[in-house]
Amino acid sequence: MNNLFTIKRPSRLRAVVATAVVLPLLASLAACGSGTDNKSSAPAPSMAADSKAAGLLPDSIKSSKVLRVAIPTNEPPTQYYKEGTKEMTGINPDIARLIGDALGVKVQIEVANFDSIIPGLAAGRFDMTVSSMTPTAERMKVLEFVDYLSIGNSIAVAKGNPVGIKDEHGLCGKRVGFLTASYQLTTHVPKYNKECAGKGEKDIATFQYQDTRQAISALTSGRLDAVLADSPIMGYAATQNPQIEVVANYGVDPVGVGMPKASGLIKAVGPAVAAVIKSAGYTKVLSTYGIESAAITDARVNFAQ
Repeated sequence: MNNLFTIKRPSRLRAVVATAVVLPLLASLAACGSGTDNKSSAPAPSMAADSKAAGLLPDSIKSSKVLRVAIPTNEPPTQYYKEGTKEMTGINPDIARLIGDALGVKVQIEVANFDSIIPGLAAGRFDMTVSSMTPTAERMKVLEFVDYLSIGNSIAVAKGNPVGIKDEHGLCGKRVGFLTASYQLTTHVPKYNKECAGKGEKDIATFQYQDTRQAISALTSGRLDAVLADSPIMGYAATQNPQIEVVANYGVDPVGVGMPKASGLIKAVGPAVAAVIKSAGYTKVLSTYGIESAAITDARVNFAQ
């Protein structure tokens, strides 16, 4: 994420396909509009504490019984505010709370822009993050990770695809929006630009935004040709906005719970996440948001992409 911080075993990961997101979300969320939740009165999934994992927590967290978790917002169904409130819901907040259950502590969600999360962890403002962050060698210079989901990529364009983008190989010279410091921007774009140079075409013109809603607004107003972001977010956005459509779904990468190396928190979070992904609560979270295909069976520790 910013200079210092910028940045599969496929048999164990199942690809996220946008069509797996669209229909369940239409049924459960569309009536409420983007960023809202008609299940706000229903109890969130929960699970029993894992006493062994809880016993490995750093003394400071054992004492406070609070885990400060950094998560962005304005990106349904991944993370967003319940309608008319400042209460966070979505895939990542729900999974963060399951991790808290497993560790026997309260989760205090700290809303932060994605590109401010790693500096905030380094400064001690947060204990960990559950923000669809892909473990990379660069990020692992300062953080440790435990995998908890696998997520693919999607490209959205204006309805009717006026610029004729078919896939990631057609982005050369196009104006493309990205979440600031995202894996797509920091890892995929350099590879795509090499391909563009090999074809004698211009680099991708990249535009960065603090949340995907801002990028979609730029797309619908004609300031962008495409937006490249996580499949669940793009798939949901396309069900909510008739002015855009998804033209490509591809790839899959694990995302991990991140925490500072020096904190020692990995000793407790590793087994806690392993317990979470085997729980009924984990299955319930993914089915609620229609992304069952994002489930993993192996909570790998520090597996860089």
